[in-house]
Amino acid sequence: VIAPSLIPTKREQQLAAGWARELARVAARIGTFVTHPQPRARVGRFLDGTLAGTGRRNGWQLAEAAHEATPYGMQRLVASAAWDVEGVRDDLRTYVRETLGDRAGVLIVDETGFLKKGTKSAGVQRQYSGTAGRIENVSSGSSWSLRLAPTGPCAGP
Repeated sequence: VIAPSLIPTKREQQLAAGWARELARVAARIGTFVTHPQPRARVGRFLDGTLAGTGRRNGWQLAEAAHEATPYGMQRLVASAAWDVEGVRDDLRTYVRETLGDRAGVLIVDETGFLKKGTKSAGVQRQYSGTAGRIENVSSGSSWSLRLAPTGPCAGP
């Protein structure tokens, strides 16, 4: 028996359905920048797995979330699929501006290196890390934030 407090309300169900539709639209937009059909089809499943409410994710966990038998497809998508990185960046910037509607907003992309002890994780390689200040085993990641224009007297820098 499921506790009544755990059953989503009609409004929550509508919101979740709307988010799923919007995520599918984003995946389709990104997919236009992926050259080959197989990785293009995998983009949406990758986004679903990446945005799932779990903690850390690796290739196996992303593959399981996508109902794939092995992590190799997800790893290929990230490591070696042919896609236009700059095109994705530019299109996502346009998407954020269109969706949030603030032309004065600034998209801030922060690329960060996560120090790793070994080399077994996907994407780990020896490279310079600003975090460590030297060459280390690092997995790179990025975070995206949108800085909106100040709108009132309480808005700060």
